Amino acid sequence: MTRLLITYLKPYWKEITVVFFLVLVRAVTNLYLPTLNADIINDGVAKGDTGYIWEVGGYMLLVTLLQVICTIIGTYLGAKAAMAFGRDVRSAFFRKVESLSQGEINRFGAPSLITRSTNDVQQIQMVVAIGLSLMLFAPMMLIGGLFMALRQDAPLSLTLAVILPLMIISLGLIIWRALPWFRSMQVKIDRLNQVMREQLSGVRVIRAFARTDYEARRFERANAELTEVGLRVMRLFAIMFPTLFGIMNFSTIAIMWYGAIRIDSLEMPIGNLTAFIAYVMQILMSIMMASMLASFIPRASAAGTRVQEVIDVEPGIVDPANPVMIPSLAGEARGVVEFKDVEFRYPGAEEAVLTNVNFTARPGQTTAIVGSTGSGKSTLISLIPRLYDVTSGSITIDGVDVRDMDRSDLWSHIGFVPQKAFLFSGTVASNLRYGDEKATDEELWRALEVAQAAEFVRAMPAGLEEPIMQGGTNVSGGQRQRLAIARALVKRAEINVFDDSLSALDFKTDSMLRAALKREITNATMFVVAQRISSIMHAEQIIVLDEGTIAGLGTHDELMETCKTYQEIVYSQLSAEEAA
Repeated sequence: MTRLLITYLKPYWKEITVVFFLVLVRAVTNLYLPTLNADIINDGVAKGDTGYIWEVGGYMLLVTLLQVICTIIGTYLGAKAAMAFGRDVRSAFFRKVESLSQGEINRFGAPSLITRSTNDVQQIQMVVAIGLSLMLFAPMMLIGGLFMALRQDAPLSLTLAVILPLMIISLGLIIWRALPWFRSMQVKIDRLNQVMREQLSGVRVIRAFARTDYEARRFERANAELTEVGLRVMRLFAIMFPTLFGIMNFSTIAIMWYGAIRIDSLEMPIGNLTAFIAYVMQILMSIMMASMLASFIPRASAAGTRVQEVIDVEPGIVDPANPVMIPSLAGEARGVVEFKDVEFRYPGAEEAVLTNVNFTARPGQTTAIVGSTGSGKSTLISLIPRLYDVTSGSITIDGVDVRDMDRSDLWSHIGFVPQKAFLFSGTVASNLRYGDEKATDEELWRALEVAQAAEFVRAMPAGLEEPIMQGGTNVSGGQRQRLAIARALVKRAEINVFDDSLSALDFKTDSMLRAALKREITNATMFVVAQRISSIMHAEQIIVLDEGTIAGLGTHDELMETCKTYQEIVYSQLSAEEAA
């Protein structure tokens, strides 16, 4: 957490300096008030000097007014710095997550990343807000109070030699015990968020399999574990404050008893005793304030470690120091994609998912990828936009290795339709313009026509401005897929990748969409991952994957003669007459 504070509070050192100065003024004036009060008792009340009482009382009012002004300004500037700190940390966290590869995001998990960017940052932000007020104020009151108490009566100050160590030891033991529980609490929050997210995302599956009661028990178990850890922490702090208050009250009794003896022996004025008690209360309250800050620090420290862990991650996939641009090829179509001896294995995996993959995909042609489940189809096309990097070999676009390109430039050449179509909250138009912010309505309708989505969009009450809920949950699966395809078409990229993105379409719509794509996209390179052979029979090039290797490469007719794996896939779906 220390590095986070140093890094992200540095831009606000001016505000923090002013806050510390105001805290210093508050502490000095707070220490001055008991002395004024003692003067009133010793020199005003004892002598019956009303004028002196009014004069010193006026000073006390002015000092109090100064305290109020300093507190208001200091609290405002402290809150401003704390809020800005939280904003900057969240922004840095978000930028870091955006730079991570898919494997690194999977390692942390979406629920944990969400918790770290919200709850964890909030914990640190709260400590900053409280710390800017108490970090200097509490130790100054402690040290200043000790000095002023000694000035009032040195023998009576010996009582503090017992009181302060007792409070500090009690506080230290409680915080030491609480720290691991705070770390555990953050993990339990992650788990609760994960369970909740799974249940919200999979609500249809849960209901279809009548597992509502099971999921309720799973949530209750995660909720109970978090509650148990929270209760342990609260029990600990429930002990802390009564313990500190008990020490404080017994200290007051001891000071009153010993002070009364000294007053009775005329060794101490009564005003000094009231001032001494006030300073002891300030000392003990400073420890109480420090304990309040300390009660937040263990949890904030655990949260800071989790946030720093993500910010410190070095992305496995980074942009090169000197990126290479795809050269302009005058008079030639762009988008030639070549796989050369490509091998890929997931981090920590013993065996490669893809081995010795070699092929070339050219503009104006459709390259279809088929194979059994788990053969590596989706992994293969994920390598093109560098969602993952190849373990060995290379992938080039127009002769440029994708690893030598700036990723933003690389992505600008690729229109990607993922296996699971995802739409953002907004409207139909805002989702389509995700591919091109400057696209006109005419261009959007053109893309919808090609994607076979224009008919149902026109039937919507608001047309292009029809609201879309997060994830596209207010449209059907087939409509989501067609809108996702239209979004990619709006981009007008040189390379289009369709990862099994026609699976939710009926055969008629599938056929019409493929025909429209053939007419519309004449100069782009097309990659199509498909399960249905009827969707890719007419592709110029079909790649058959089997356990991560290319078992066959060619047209439908060529593969029917040369590739047994392809024949098995075809005959499992089509009759001999349909396959011919």
